[in-house]
Amino acid sequence: MNTTELTFGIVFLFQMGTGLSGNIFLLLFYARMAFASPKLSPSDLGLAHLALANTIILLTFGIPETMSAWGWRNFLDSAGCKFIMYLFRVARSLAICSTCLLSMFQAITISPGTPRWAWIKARLPRCVVPSCLSWGHSLLVDSDVLVNMTGPQNRSVQLMLDFKYCSKISASAEIILLITFVRSFRDVFFVVLMSAASGYMVFVLHRHHQQVRHLHTPGRSPRVMPEVRAAKRVVALATLYILLYGRQTIMFSVLLNMREKSFLLVTSHMVLGFTFSAVSPLLMIHSDRRIRRFWKKESPDARVSHS
Repeated sequence: MNTTELTFGIVFLFQMGTGLSGNIFLLLFYARMAFASPKLSPSDLGLAHLALANTIILLTFGIPETMSAWGWRNFLDSAGCKFIMYLFRVARSLAICSTCLLSMFQAITISPGTPRWAWIKARLPRCVVPSCLSWGHSLLVDSDVLVNMTGPQNRSVQLMLDFKYCSKISASAEIILLITFVRSFRDVFFVVLMSAASGYMVFVLHRHHQQVRHLHTPGRSPRVMPEVRAAKRVVALATLYILLYGRQTIMFSVLLNMREKSFLLVTSHMVLGFTFSAVSPLLMIHSDRRIRRFWKKESPDARVSHS
């Protein structure tokens, strides 16, 4: 293993450790909140679904990529490849769906209190669970993985993708075109909705900031409402996803058109492929004051001071 491979191996390990720790903590935190309160808010349900999707992505895609980066080969058979890659595809669909729904729900939450918006806001909690479960359509869209994905293959076999530990055998050109179109349409549809909702929230937040600035005296910072803090958190998540999605699309197109794949470009593409799943929980934890209060309450110093 040379210096470049060792560096990427360390980066994979750091991302896996950080991402899994953050997402599992969020799942436990929202589970604790669900037991403590009758029901979670739409935003919390969306964040819990996103943390679940990130955890599955890191377990099914991050761990095999990390093992491969450290030189492990042939640790999965055909059934194992089908299972983990299918779960990864479904979790990826859940991640983009949850991020899009978070943006839309939060945009509706901070919208003006007009009668039309009030009617939508009143019915918003009923739509959360059915909307979060709508990712189930990916079980059908991504079912081609169960057919075409297999274990490592000989180079003489016509391969569409080679992950070193798993391989995807090329299907007919018509099927590949159809699956690519359906997946691309689904992803672009969610990204467009996410972008529109995020842009609307930025507009509302900017207008709110202008109004609050004139209402408060200089030298005193106004108290930020929970809805505004949540909107800023969702805008940051959506922006991060949109930027990484754009990078992934461009890089994947470049790699497909390269005759000789560069090790540096391929490995960088894989590292950045689950960066959102590793970074987004840190963003959620940092921007949620309830988590900071939870840490202070559960810290040893706080328990000693109360004793």
